[in-house]
Amino acid sequence: MRDEAPARPRVLYLAFYFPPSRASGVFRARATANYFAEAGWDVTVARVPQWFLTDVVGSTDEGLAATVDPRIATVSPALDDFAWETDIREFGRFRGNFPFLASRWHRWRQRFKFPDRYASWGESAVEEGLRLHVERPFDLVIATGNPFSAFGAAYELWRRTGVPYIVDYRDSWTLDLFTNEDAFPKGDKAWRWERRILDNAAEALFVNEALRSWHAERYPKAAERMHVVLNGWDPDVLPEIPASTADESRPLSFAYIGTLTANQPAGAMLDGFRHMAETGRHPGARLDLYGHLGFFAKYESRMRGELGLEEEQEQVHHHGPVSKSEIGEAYAASDVLVFLVGGSKYVTSGKIFEYMATGKPIVSVHEPGSAAEELLRDYPLWFNPGALEPAAVAAAMADAGDAARKADPELAESARTYGAGFTRYRALEAFERRARTIAADRSPR
Repeated sequence: MRDEAPARPRVLYLAFYFPPSRASGVFRARATANYFAEAGWDVTVARVPQWFLTDVVGSTDEGLAATVDPRIATVSPALDDFAWETDIREFGRFRGNFPFLASRWHRWRQRFKFPDRYASWGESAVEEGLRLHVERPFDLVIATGNPFSAFGAAYELWRRTGVPYIVDYRDSWTLDLFTNEDAFPKGDKAWRWERRILDNAAEALFVNEALRSWHAERYPKAAERMHVVLNGWDPDVLPEIPASTADESRPLSFAYIGTLTANQPAGAMLDGFRHMAETGRHPGARLDLYGHLGFFAKYESRMRGELGLEEEQEQVHHHGPVSKSEIGEAYAASDVLVFLVGGSKYVTSGKIFEYMATGKPIVSVHEPGSAAEELLRDYPLWFNPGALEPAAVAAAMADAGDAARKADPELAESARTYGAGFTRYRALEAFERRARTIAADRSPR
């Protein structure tokens, strides 16, 4: 008699932002789901409803959605639209007739929910997870945050079913990454929930050692189950970039590729570039900006005004969003990459891995001490101003431009080789093996 093939381990992946979302953490979620599917897992992803991406965020990336492994099943738990619905024609009878009373009722209900504005999605994810678990049991739940209602849902599913869960901190919950201070006052429900979730999680993942250490100090009971899983770059999204040919026959292109947000020191980048132009080094150089202005479409015009991009400028060009199929062209057209990131020593940013994979000169524009510096320190073409003053940024940009002009092939190859070691799949290998052990340790179904 022929032996039956062993059943594939089954995982429920709670990832609010998942393709076709274009949120900053979506590449980590996409890669995790794809990697597990390729490694033989039966993967179901719970993501945000489509209306939130189209009506609230205002944009999607359908090209990225096409890169999701077809073996992955997706579900979209419901999300209460009260906080985002502004069309009075869509209000229900109670809210339409008694808007102030409806708002007070909504706020009162929120006091008893999980401390996250997306708590209704978390509740729906629990209901959907339980339904799917009854049909065919899960062996593991993985939740990625933000939003952190995904963590609450994973905890509740464990409490009701005994299925172990892993939480993946793409971001921090109770630590403000831009001030290095607590994000909530002492006694807030978020602290109690985070301790409860971490104390019972099979593992907790962080994108860098600084974040892992901060949480390990705050929650020592869970410290041994905390691990670092770096971000990385995606070979299927970033094609091989040709070697630089930035000779004297054309002006240099300094480029930022990614979403621009209010949390980044974009003013320092612009002031530094203009200061370099005023010094006369690299005449005719331009600053090319590729990507969205803000994560939500409604903020674009405000950011355009704040950055002085209302009208096309001779030296600064905003090219708008870049699709998956065009990102290689943007990198190929760039001579120097500007690494712009907000935050402090706890912030790495997934974009840096993609930048390093190109082998091009990289200029840092961020507060000194960023976690990304640990990675960039061994990158041969890193130019660090050490401060955000225009003169310091300008000098680093000018030196990076010199390196681009020189186009030393051995140095470029060394930089590319270093960056090649940080693929996202390589970062996920050890995690997937641990996850398989956690799932296997469960009692037989």
